[in-house]
Amino acid sequence: MTSRSLLVAGALTATLFASGGAVASTLVLGGGAAKDCSIAAIGGRSDKKSVLMCTTALETENLNFRDRARTYVNRGVLQMRQRDFPTARADFDAASKIDPDLGEAWVNRGATYVGEERYNDALGQIDKGLSLGVKDPEKAWFNRGMANEGLGDLKSAYQDYSKAAELDPEWDAPKKELMRFTVKRP
Repeated sequence: MTSRSLLVAGALTATLFASGGAVASTLVLGGGAAKDCSIAAIGGRSDKKSVLMCTTALETENLNFRDRARTYVNRGVLQMRQRDFPTARADFDAASKIDPDLGEAWVNRGATYVGEERYNDALGQIDKGLSLGVKDPEKAWFNRGMANEGLGDLKSAYQDYSKAAELDPEWDAPKKELMRFTVKRP
């Protein structure tokens, strides 16, 4: 198995770090600082100014519960890109407390665990997110593949990467992972 660093992907774009890794989802919402926060997360940014923009939205804007939860998710994605997994996870936890059915919060929490190589923890979170529904399920399946590979379950990893590739045939990351596998038939 190869060593990995974190991969973070927005709902519309993917930002790959040097050697692949976990995937995160972002969400688009309303206007103002919350919208700018969303644009920063989708655009692959990870700078402190973008995190501050999200914090400003959370502290000063009158957001409905869905937009507040999604802004926590987007800020968490920005923090995850900075490899600040505990702080990102706290934002995903906050999002889940506001909207327990927001699949992206669960999938992204799982991505933080993949980033920390806590693969058993990751699988439970990712599976819960998938059961709730997410905008880009291929990213969740990719994360599952990484977690299963980290646990040494290569058959499940191969199946998960295959599912990610099937769901988004244009996305190269799962295809690259699948190229490392050799399938032997009995």
